[in-house]
Amino acid sequence: MIQPNPRSVLSLDIGEKRIGIAGCDPLGISITHLPAIFRDSFEKDLKEFEKICFDRRVKGLICGNPLDMNGMETKQSIRCKKYGLKLAKCLKLPLTFINEHCSTVEAKEKFSLNNDKTGRIDSAAAAILLQQWLIEGPDLDDSN
Repeated sequence: MIQPNPRSVLSLDIGEKRIGIAGCDPLGISITHLPAIFRDSFEKDLKEFEKICFDRRVKGLICGNPLDMNGMETKQSIRCKKYGLKLAKCLKLPLTFINEHCSTVEAKEKFSLNNDKTGRIDSAAAAILLQQWLIEGPDLDDSN
């Protein structure tokens, strides 16, 4: 894979109850865990994302795609793709999806966040996805 061009992006770990969020600086050097969004209606979620994107000058979105162990889509991956595409379109931002298989398990182990209900585990998983994206890509697609 080709390394993507660095820019300020948000990485999202989209779950049914919460969306974990991590961001990076425009040079892609530092990754910041951000507070998770506790899901509500899409319109309320969108307002929160609009504020975050404005404040951080976000230029793109990275969404985790929870494929199964064989790399095949799951019910949750279809929901994540639908939500990510809708969000990117509303925010007018380019988007890419990366396989997030086991990112939450890795985050629990790496950051010692077992049984977390605050959203910290979700944002830690988003940070792992962002780190993966900065190393492996793919670059953002603005054709959504």
